[in-house]
Amino acid sequence: MNKRQREHFLLMVVMLLTTMIMSCDNVTYYHFNHTPLNGWEKNDTLVYDIPPLSEPGKYREYISMRINESYPFKSVYLIIEQYTYPGKRITRDTLSCNLVNAKGERTGNGISYYQYNYLLREKDFRRGDSIHITIRHDMKREILPGISDVGFKLSPKN
Repeated sequence: MNKRQREHFLLMVVMLLTTMIMSCDNVTYYHFNHTPLNGWEKNDTLVYDIPPLSEPGKYREYISMRINESYPFKSVYLIIEQYTYPGKRITRDTLSCNLVNAKGERTGNGISYYQYNYLLREKDFRRGDSIHITIRHDMKREILPGISDVGFKLSPKN
């Protein structure tokens, strides 16, 4: 096996293990949006719409990202706006996502693409609440290369 084949094989193993682990998790919603190949523009807002919840309770909200080697920074700042209906509650957050540790090593999982997961918050929802989420980056650079996907995950807190 050459180096490229080994990397491809390892990526497939990591993806398979991630899928297996995720299937054991009680997830209400998990969706990724792709960003443009030429870079994620500052005014490109990613949208996630969660249908009405069937169960009330406390939920955990996560932000996930897939980033490759061409991303030029050690972190990324995201602005997340959340609209909960029918109560018309609005929540706005800025999430600082560190991508490297103090030694300069990437903290995400992967080989050529690294996946990062961040807990945004725990929040109480009522039965029938539907949620509209928008995410955009808040970096000084107008176009961010290297971010391929941004995801939103909602899981009941057990």
